[in-house]
Amino acid sequence: MADFIRARSDEKKEERLNEIKTAAETLFASAPYGEITLTTIAEKLGWSRANLYKYVTTKEESFLEIAKDKMTAYYTALLSAFPQGNNYSPEVIAEVWAGILNAHQDYMRYVSYLNPIIETNVTVERLAVFKKHYYAFTNTLSDRLAKMLCITQDAAYKLQLDILFFASSTAICAKNFLRNFFNALQSNKDRQRSYTGIKYEPYRIRPGRIRQKQVQ
Repeated sequence: MADFIRARSDEKKEERLNEIKTAAETLFASAPYGEITLTTIAEKLGWSRANLYKYVTTKEESFLEIAKDKMTAYYTALLSAFPQGNNYSPEVIAEVWAGILNAHQDYMRYVSYLNPIIETNVTVERLAVFKKHYYAFTNTLSDRLAKMLCITQDAAYKLQLDILFFASSTAICAKNFLRNFFNALQSNKDRQRSYTGIKYEPYRIRPGRIRQKQVQ
């Protein structure tokens, strides 16, 4: 094991946290969530568990940090694709959104674990930072969707949640997503723009047994 030098500056602490996230993400790419522990993360880094404790106290904290990065990338892509004042048709919105979902499948996998697992074993401070980022993104997107689709902000928020949970629970390909999303938007028009949501089967979390389908 290489000599460990504790980070003192904020910049060095951020570097350490990035190392931890990289190690945890690498493990998650090849092992079920339930098999990953602070010990396996420390071993991947070549650190002692005690040194890892200086930066995260649970594995969930490291995964929450990864999820925050992936969430930022996902919503940044959506907000860039749907700028203020656009007049895109539902067909265009569906096609663009499907492409973004396919490009951010790794985030979908983390979404499956967020509420039931990751958010239950982290510090209040870390969770508060995550929630602040989350609501900043979702509120901005809800505002844009409401204007684009002529629906209320509450309906726009529910729409984006349904799409997110649907995608994370089924690992669907772009073609199938496009069909379901477009049908939902068309139904939305037929109900005089009173959106009630996409239908999907609830996802049952079984730690360590999740297998994601390959996108076709």
